[in-house]
Formats: sequence, C-alpha cells, structure tokens
Amino acid sequence: MKARLKNLTLLQVAIHLGAWLPLILLVVDFFSSRLSVNPIQDLEQRTGRTALTLLMLSLACTPLHSLFGWREVLKRRRTLGLYAFMVAVIHVSIFMFLDYGFNWHLILDAVMKKRFIILGAISFLVLLTLALTSFDASKRWLGKNWKRLHRLVYPGAVLVILHYAMSKKGDLFRLQGDIIRPFIYGLILLTLLIMRVGPIRKFIQTHRLQLRFK
Repeated sequence: MKARLKNLTLLQVAIHLGAWLPLILLVVDFFSSRLSVNPIQDLEQRTGRTALTLLMLSLACTPLHSLFGWREVLKRRRTLGLYAFMVAVIHVSIFMFLDYGFNWHLILDAVMKKRFIILGAISFLVLLTLALTSFDASKRWLGKNWKRLHRLVYPGAVLVILHYAMSKKGDLFRLQGDIIRPFIYGLILLTLLIMRVGPIRKFIQTHRLQLRFK
C-alpha cells in the first residue's frame, strides 16, 4: 500500500481528486440543504455533468499525447473512463431510486415517453459494455475485436451529449434555449474527434516533432 502511494504521480492524484471532489461537494450540499427547491433534479444534473466531463477527459488523452507527446496521459484513459462509468451509475441510481422509487412500471413509462431518457439508457448500456471489457483479460479474450468494441465510446459520447441537450429546455440544433453547456460539450467532442482523424493526427505529430528539434 505504501509503495503504491509513493508511486502516485501528480496526474493520478489530480484525477482521483477531480473525480471524487464533485461527489463529496454534492453530498455536503445535500445534507446542508444547499440544493435548489428540486434537490433530486440537482443531484441528477450534477452527477450527469460530472460523468460527461470525466468521459470527455478520457477521450482527450490521445489528442493530448498527439499534441504534447505526453505519454503518461495514455495510461490514465482507463481510470478516467471507469470513473465516468462510476458517476454514471450514481446518476442512473438517483433517477431510478430517488426519482422513481424503483417502480419499474413508472420507469418504463418515462423511458417510452421521453426521448432523452431513451438516449441516456442507450449511452449507459454502451458505457456498461466498455467498463465490463476494460480489463486486460478482456483484451486477451477479444483480441482485435477489443479495439473495435471500444470505438463505441465515440457514438456513446455523442448520445450522452444529445441526452444532456434534450433534457434541457432548449433546442441544440437551432441554438435556442438553455443549451450553452451541451453546445460547449459538443464543440469539445467534435474537436477531439477531428484531432483523431488519421491525416490530422499525423500532421499534428509531425509538426510537434519539427518544433521540438528546432
């Protein structure tokens, strides 16, 4: 245990603190009655944003490596992804338990009537699949199919942002209403996806190396 603590890097410490601190603050706000008149909605929205932020950070690891040659960040993708899934589980649990009291009839009715909940359910199943197959044993078992499976994280992230946008009072596609945060998340995801395109990624890496040797 002591050896593990000694080997912790600043990035690892930042990731662990960054993942747990929003949850700790949420619990403190809940028990000190600092949430709004709709505390359950606050809990759902804040855990949802935290999960989405952690997912975006996990997707940013490869582009950050391409931009700066930062190797350690590649080792932290799984940790960030698993933290995103953990907070997503909390988010879904709040919805099912606090909001609907595990009444499956009401939950299914809500899923069928509200499209954003359908998107959220699909994206959660994607994250669940990726979390269950994120370990080394799964890589060995799935072989080349492991990478193909884990590419689902990209459409999964798109679904999460659409789920978030549709849950707000606005229209993301017409840029109307309360869509500032979903729009910013969408721009970040688009940028990260563009940076992963083969020619663009090679261009970035080539120019990074040229600048290094000047």
